[in-house]
Amino acid sequence: MNEKLSLDQLFVKLQLIAHQAAACYPFLTQSTIQLLNYSENATFLVTKKSSEQYILRISRPYYHTKQEIESELAWIQSIHQNTLIKVSMPIWGKSGEFVQEITYENIPYYCTLFTYLKGHPPGENGNHELVIQFEMLGELTAQLHMHSIHNRDKFQQFKRFQWNYDSILGMNPKWGRWQEGLDITPERLELFEQVSQKIKKRLEYYGNSPTKYGLIHSDLRSANLIVADRQIQVIDFDDCGFGWYLYDLAASLSFIEHKSIVPSLITSWLKGYRKIRTLSAEEELEIPTFILMRRLQLIAWIGSRDNETTRELGARFTQQTDSLAKSYLTNTFCLQ
Repeated sequence: MNEKLSLDQLFVKLQLIAHQAAACYPFLTQSTIQLLNYSENATFLVTKKSSEQYILRISRPYYHTKQEIESELAWIQSIHQNTLIKVSMPIWGKSGEFVQEITYENIPYYCTLFTYLKGHPPGENGNHELVIQFEMLGELTAQLHMHSIHNRDKFQQFKRFQWNYDSILGMNPKWGRWQEGLDITPERLELFEQVSQKIKKRLEYYGNSPTKYGLIHSDLRSANLIVADRQIQVIDFDDCGFGWYLYDLAASLSFIEHKSIVPSLITSWLKGYRKIRTLSAEEELEIPTFILMRRLQLIAWIGSRDNETTRELGARFTQQTDSLAKSYLTNTFCLQ
């Protein structure tokens, strides 16, 4: 949003916008509104006097058009109606629309209210639990992909991003250029450029056939998953778009790609995924390509955003990428 403001000033501004947005829902009169998270968007917890709760999202200005957000919400509704996956559902405003437009200081903010899902993040009780839950996540992801494939013609009408090489690492990156990330030294620039070029060649070879590329969530990391009653629920489809299905696996490993638990998580994810959908050995071999592509994208994101997450990760995230990059270039990236 406006990066020139301090975070405290920005939060005050967002709180004012949230109250204006809540007024679009008459049943939220006299509710309390509390900021939960500020990252790409601002997310608020809205609590009625009856203790009933909702999630209010204020979208980052100029990141999505209203039509793009409506496409996101249409996919959420389709998942709810046609699969067993539990998702946070959009709620109509008094305008008869899901997306409310609030103008503040001549800037349009798109706001959406969602149902609140109870539960806790994956891995709350440690790594052993997380490995088990990644099998569940793999199964859930395959269900999403099957839903995407079966409805391909319909979903092609949606207005959403294309998450391809150009929009991630190429000339038109939506999250900024990794070359402008934190602590990109001349040596690191050369190393990561080699990685980027290898990714490009591997993706050209891999292709984007309908069995490999379609509508995906693209951000199935732990922050967007809620576990309840031994079931994983999915929230935050804000970055959903058209991309490689294996990118969803890479996204689920966001910010932890360098950790020793990753091979176990991948093995578990693949086990769950293959319960629902086949994945060839050729496709499996390309997993490191998608992981490194996501990792460089996150370096760009950290370098181009100012929020609590990016401040916490900082330059160290870039530095921890060196060993991943070298293992990818030497074909020694460990999957198991």
